[in-house]
Amino acid sequence: MTLAQVKAGTGEAIAADLERAVLEHRLPPGTKLGEDELCDVFGVSRTTIRSALHALAHRRLVELKRNRGAFVAQPTVREAREIFEARSLLEPRTARSAAERIGPADFDTLRAHIAAEHAATDEGDNSRALFLSGSFHIEIAKIAQQETIEAFISELVSRSSLIIALYWQRRAALCENHAHDALLAAFEARDGGLAEELMKNHLLDLLSSLNLTQLASAPGSLREALAR
Repeated sequence: MTLAQVKAGTGEAIAADLERAVLEHRLPPGTKLGEDELCDVFGVSRTTIRSALHALAHRRLVELKRNRGAFVAQPTVREAREIFEARSLLEPRTARSAAERIGPADFDTLRAHIAAEHAATDEGDNSRALFLSGSFHIEIAKIAQQETIEAFISELVSRSSLIIALYWQRRAALCENHAHDALLAAFEARDGGLAEELMKNHLLDLLSSLNLTQLASAPGSLREALAR
């Protein structure tokens, strides 16, 4: 969604645009989301901006601080470990279910998704590669046809993006280690056990790519971050 598309749009549309900017690390953790500046950027009222910020706060991507305003959330080390522990409990079993329920159209979706990930990485567009990497995990939950778990995984993946922005240590956090290709191969073989094991190992590798002691650099301006 472009900035032009969300101008004069709903709080929901603006929330989606802000969320994408967070997931692509254009709005790093700790960024102050000033209402006046957001009103100017999107050309909407304070009421609409507040609706968007409250929606993101509900997804725990934004923190609303009394008398200080809204900020992109900054997960602590403890929260980071808890989030990845939750993912390790949910996603391997979801991958098994996806392997058992996947259909022809789903294969096309995942192949196209992986191709887009590789293209973004080859072009040096790490922001888009990160967004696509997280979306791949949500697609698997959709294929598994587990709507309640899909909602949990969607929130966990979004919060994981904040963790990666804060504690990035090496490029493997892009999931660009062919783990997604291996998962697709397991789905094609309809091998649920292998898919479960691959997802478990993939999440462990992703966690090990983070340095849970070091914070990212300070964020830039909102206008620049949302200009895409």
